[in-house]
Amino acid sequence: MNDRRLLNGAAFLRALATGLMGVLLGIYLDHLVFTAADIGLVIGSGLTGAAFSTVIVTFLGDRLGRRRSLLVLGLAAAAGGFALLVADRLLVVCAVAFLGMVNGMGRDRGAALVLEQAILPATVVPERRTRAFAWYNVLQDVGHALGGALAAMPALLRETAGMETLASFRVAVAVYAGLLLLSALSYLRLSPTAETRTAAKPVRLTPGSRHVLRKIAGLFALDSVAGGFLGTALLAYFFYHRFGTGETGIAILFLLARAANALSHLAAAWLAARIGLVNTMVYTHIPSSILLMAVPFAPSFAVAAMLFLLRESLVEMDVPTRQSYVMAIVQPEERTLASGVTNLVRMGGWAVAPFFAGFLMQGLALATPLFIGAGLKIVYDVALYRSFRHLKPPEERSLAI
Repeated sequence: MNDRRLLNGAAFLRALATGLMGVLLGIYLDHLVFTAADIGLVIGSGLTGAAFSTVIVTFLGDRLGRRRSLLVLGLAAAAGGFALLVADRLLVVCAVAFLGMVNGMGRDRGAALVLEQAILPATVVPERRTRAFAWYNVLQDVGHALGGALAAMPALLRETAGMETLASFRVAVAVYAGLLLLSALSYLRLSPTAETRTAAKPVRLTPGSRHVLRKIAGLFALDSVAGGFLGTALLAYFFYHRFGTGETGIAILFLLARAANALSHLAAAWLAARIGLVNTMVYTHIPSSILLMAVPFAPSFAVAAMLFLLRESLVEMDVPTRQSYVMAIVQPEERTLASGVTNLVRMGGWAVAPFFAGFLMQGLALATPLFIGAGLKIVYDVALYRSFRHLKPPEERSLAI
């Protein structure tokens, strides 16, 4: 129980930082006179760094030690945040983003999740696994929501303290780095039971797990490319330029979006217990993509915000169900590797897409990434349902769903 609380607490603090940076990164870089293409490069560099660290923990995390690996990841992210305070040239900012795994997605999907998700199932019985993942994600999205609210900080500092624009943004970046440091220090209190018993030797997947993991990882790669076109930094940039909405309005929008995400995670656990994990993933994801496609056609920010919030109330219902499903269909000793592989392909897609999204926003149309991302997600959902609707986790095998 104590390890689960520590993991949830660390994830909450990290989500606060991620939510803050997700909203502000694109706008902050815009004030540094970076173009949309430049912003895409920075976001992609940060996600590439996160993908690289995910490779390391996937194959070496258990052997290096889960607690040690989590601490190093947290400290590196905090150091990157502090370095971002003084970096102002494109190549330097890209390097800082890579080394510090700066996350412009607005959702915490980094290497630390690989290890946290591998530890979490051992803290509960199988019947409560999906609920544990739901609460884990609820706390993350509460953090994302409050982090999004913190994105109003620069505007408040300018209005109340007369602070210069760039200085106000740098205060917010310092808060981002400090939150990551606190998250990293939380891992010092994890118990030895967080480690795996097979850490001394490399894990080999069973043939069945290897086949399933290869297939589901390929589908997750497609979904992640779609998600890379829809990162919070790019969406905030879209609302900022399409409707002329300021940081405060965007911060409130993403505060409400993350609150909707949090509630949807609890609803996902309830729904999955009745219709199954795969059905819950697919039946909620497709409508969310259709709603997102409607956003660029909205006549005003108010209508666009309503459509976006409806989308956010559905889009994250596949997260705890997906995490629970992957952990259920592999053996316990395979969980770090399975979590790492599936998160790695997701990070790879997220890292690649923003490079193209920024150029498409600048050279074709501002809303292009929204249409591409939503369309690819629908393709993913159909393929996932066709491939995995008959493969049930243990707790569903006695049910006729």
